[in-house]
Amino acid sequence: MRLSAPSFIVFLISVVLFIFAVLPLAGVAVPSVGIATIWILVASYVVLAAGVLFKGI
Repeated sequence: MRLSAPSFIVFLISVVLFIFAVLPLAGVAVPSVGIATIWILVASYVVLAAGVLFKGI
């Protein structure tokens, strides 16, 4: 299996999800987050992994 670098958009989405998940851990209240931050962190990793594993995403 050949891995490829994720596109800039996929990388940016992953970083935004990561920052959005880490904000409550830093003490910034984000009232729109209705799920646990761990699931947002997992989603960030899944998006980045999909960008690496599948070419063209």
